Amino acid sequence: MQAQLIALDWGTTSLRAYKLAAGGQVLEQRSLSSGIMQLPCVPRMIAGRICTDGFELAFDEACGDWLDAQPGLAVIACGMVGSAQGWTEAAYRDTPANVASLGSALSTVRSWRGLDVHIVPGVIERSPLPNVMRGEETQVLGALQGLPAGAGDNLLIGLPGSHSKWVEVVDGCITHFDTFMTGELFAVLSEHSILGRTQQRGAPFQEAAFDRGVQVARSDEGARGPLSTLFSARTLGLTHELSPAEQTDYLSGLLIGHELAALSDVQRRRRHVADLPSILLIGNAQLCARYRRALGSCGFDRVDLAEHATERGLWHLAEAAGLMG
Repeated sequence: MQAQLIALDWGTTSLRAYKLAAGGQVLEQRSLSSGIMQLPCVPRMIAGRICTDGFELAFDEACGDWLDAQPGLAVIACGMVGSAQGWTEAAYRDTPANVASLGSALSTVRSWRGLDVHIVPGVIERSPLPNVMRGEETQVLGALQGLPAGAGDNLLIGLPGSHSKWVEVVDGCITHFDTFMTGELFAVLSEHSILGRTQQRGAPFQEAAFDRGVQVARSDEGARGPLSTLFSARTLGLTHELSPAEQTDYLSGLLIGHELAALSDVQRRRRHVADLPSILLIGNAQLCARYRRALGSCGFDRVDLAEHATERGLWHLAEAAGLMG
């Protein structure tokens, strides 16, 4: 089957490349560690010239042979590659945002191969505390493509990660989203605080310890907030109620539990109803499994997982932009 599009998911730490055929079918995919903060630096020949530009080197490494075989392929990219630190800045688009509005606002950078790389803008929600996303908007729009009409209107789309996003959609448009820095806070506390001193990392998942952390976040003690409960990740170790292997997953459950407790409260207040929305999760399978486990404990009874959201989103954005003719 003939390729029609190269789609790039280019973030801070990684670069995923997809060669797509009609309908967004994945013919081939690759994953490199060449995120925008760790680009290659060894010069090499590209298009008959010695190249030292990190973005060009990473782009060529990811899909140069694909372009050698089909020089005219359209190229689209999403993620931090469009940030101020990226290959070229793709300005944020305001909410509400959908496939049409984002597809009509792509930025371009001309590569050494003479091809335009089209870059998806991020999305900004302007409020007293503004919120932004880059890359997640493409995943959200890709996940919506597989849903029946109107199914997204009582749906909350979750993207767990360093900066977890919870996205509300109305009529196919991203209308509102919240960000929780849960993953980054977990990393900082584990690596740079006293809580990490007694943790044993790399142990198998400690389910009971994780569940305990979630329950503490939802308890009366948890109502005082994470600044009060976090120290328990140390004290429960000092009193031998948590082993070093359990402390890591207890801290993970505690932070995710606080995130979801806040999320459930926000959702009930925003929707003015007691019932919580259905959840659609997008992201790393292991992390989504943790969130799915915790969501059930926090009153979110309907949780599903979306697959292939990024490549689907990139394909439909490229369609909206007319990149495949």
